[in-house]
Amino acid sequence: MKIAQKSIKFLTIVAISLFTTLSFASESNKTDNQNDGGRVNTKQEINDYIKHHLADSHDFSLFSYTSDAGERKHVGFSLPVIVWTSKGLVTFMSSEFHHNDDGHVIVEKDGLKLAKIHSKIYELDNGATQVSFDETHHAKNAHKILDFSITKSVVGILIAAFLIFFGFSKLAKQYKSKAIPTGLGRALEPLVLYVRDEIARPNIGEKKYKKFMPYLLTVFFFIWILNLMGLTPIGFNVTGQIAITVCLAIFTLIIYISNGSKDFWMHTLWMPGVPKLLRPILAVLELAGYLLIKPFSLLVRLFANITAGHSVVMGIAALMLLLKAEFGTVGATGISFFLTLFLTVIEVLVAFLQAFIFTMLSALFIGMAVEEHEHH
Repeated sequence: MKIAQKSIKFLTIVAISLFTTLSFASESNKTDNQNDGGRVNTKQEINDYIKHHLADSHDFSLFSYTSDAGERKHVGFSLPVIVWTSKGLVTFMSSEFHHNDDGHVIVEKDGLKLAKIHSKIYELDNGATQVSFDETHHAKNAHKILDFSITKSVVGILIAAFLIFFGFSKLAKQYKSKAIPTGLGRALEPLVLYVRDEIARPNIGEKKYKKFMPYLLTVFFFIWILNLMGLTPIGFNVTGQIAITVCLAIFTLIIYISNGSKDFWMHTLWMPGVPKLLRPILAVLELAGYLLIKPFSLLVRLFANITAGHSVVMGIAALMLLLKAEFGTVGATGISFFLTLFLTVIEVLVAFLQAFIFTMLSALFIGMAVEEHEHH
């Protein structure tokens, strides 16, 4: 059974690596025509493709192919667009956006003209029919609007939330009905015990760790699931979005600030045992550490590692395009595939490691805030 499970995991990683490599193959052989359907071949076009893949999007683009008639076809599905404009709430599907002759994306809805520029939605000024740009390539006749759309990242968050709710609901029911969990609950139990015994208890303490276990379990599995989803060919990169990591860091900040003990605030704002003239200076430094530096370290570490990992994997997969002149299509594809496979295995480990580090640091900061100091 264990051998079969390991084989399934290995084949899954191989399939992901192969799909990632072939996704670049389907975009290769670009011609000099800029309206060729988005195929890439040069180094700059590869960099643009990777940036587009890592960014959030209002639709899913799975893969592309060229039909027998020579037309470029894109396979994917659209998502709901929900924006607040000068005329109120406007909703439509992202498939209503279409490329016009100058390459911009325009849609007319409820008497408004909306433009999608670099995956951001703008409202054109009254009377404007096209987007005009200044010398810094900023839109002159359009302004940003509030965007509440269901993007790829939102879909990923909803899927992760459903998986967490489904898994822990089954585990809770099994604990109520029998002593030993089975099936999915049996797989989750070691991870729950790991978070409890290796993260929560050592960092928060035996007396108070139970209060924060729901948050620590949620953030651990949330980040881990999203990191694993980011390795799939669908294009999720939720934890690689700075807005997501900022929100997670703010949640941790709110928890350890709101649960800080009297000793914590006394040692932060009026540190005992040091000269009184230095206490205000130390208070400013301590507050900066708790309010800025610690949350910043949480959000940047997760964002930078996940984004860098995805960029490297896709960059290695793109070697098949850059090396085919020297090694041929088969040779370049083989080199790219095996390197991508190796990095994908590492990324699977990084997915767990980043979830562990974020949860461990969150528990450490909480433990520092709730700790009761002994006074002699």
